[in-house]
Amino acid sequence: MSTEGRHKMQYKRLTILCGHYGSGKTNIAVNMAYDLKKQRGNIAVADLDIVNPYFRSKDSQKDFEERGIRLICSEYASSNVDLPSMPADLYSITDDRSLSVILDIGGDDRGAFALGRLRDAILLENDYDMYMVVNQYRPLTPDAQSTIEVMGEIETACGIPFTGIINNSNLARETTAAGVLKSVAYAEEVGRLSGLPVVCTTVMEELYDELRDQISPLFSLQLQAKLI
Repeated sequence: MSTEGRHKMQYKRLTILCGHYGSGKTNIAVNMAYDLKKQRGNIAVADLDIVNPYFRSKDSQKDFEERGIRLICSEYASSNVDLPSMPADLYSITDDRSLSVILDIGGDDRGAFALGRLRDAILLENDYDMYMVVNQYRPLTPDAQSTIEVMGEIETACGIPFTGIINNSNLARETTAAGVLKSVAYAEEVGRLSGLPVVCTTVMEELYDELRDQISPLFSLQLQAKLI
């Protein structure tokens, strides 16, 4: 399916994805990496999710290698060893300014503590976007107010302010066009309460054509292999 003419994100050097457990950060990180690779040469995905060992960017490592995308992650990712381990080359994210990075951060405030190690360098450079990935169909973020509370916990934990909202409201393979449309008002309310823009709504490739004239901007996603 051609992606010509579809919405293209505008990226800072660092794009940080945070959100509640199961909000879909990793799948967005993978797709953003593919999108960013079309725009820039030297890019990486940094998997700093030390909370959830089951859905990791490392599951797409083969695809990354084929596309020339670097992966920064714990040596224990996708193994049977569940340790809160940080990547050995963590600081290359902030030290190498020729590198554009998509950062996949673990769920809630516990995962955001890992990001806090890079806080001072990120804020000093000030070439980042930090997006709250929201999913109305997760049990602990069913409404705007509960989502705002999670955002506050994450910001407090990492010390970095959010710059935008990504509406990733979905039910995986059970997602319908109507369900995505219904979630737009929720995302806009999160944006209103936080004072931040909704930078895009995401949708599976299969639903893109049905929704492209109804939601803007719309960012199409291919599901990560492990999630299919």
